[in-house]
Amino acid sequence: QVQLVESGGGLVQPGESLRLSCVVSGLTFSRYSMSWYRQAPGKERAMVAGITMNGYKTNYADSVKGRFTISRDNAENTVTLQMIDLKPDDTGVYYCNAVSFYTKDEYWGQGTQVTVSS
Repeated sequence: QVQLVESGGGLVQPGESLRLSCVVSGLTFSRYSMSWYRQAPGKERAMVAGITMNGYKTNYADSVKGRFTISRDNAENTVTLQMIDLKPDDTGVYYCNAVSFYTKDEYWGQGTQVTVSS
């Protein structure tokens, strides 16, 4: 059974930081590209950061470049999103996503809420 379990969300003020983690089980983690998606209130889910299987390449939505950093630990089956200088527009539910490089099988976590408000 594949599980992606996110943690680390919460309520913060503008300018503060949060660190999201996603622990993955039930699949060969090193064969999956990993991404973080965000679904803001009233909007569609959109990717904010992605990382390749080996961690050598990353990509980011323009709105988070320079503020968010995605990383992975293939030994711990974990992907992390470090977020600094958070803004109210960063508010939303953050989802962990895994896509197999070979089969394109795709899995999602249950999401973790991030709220940025003063």
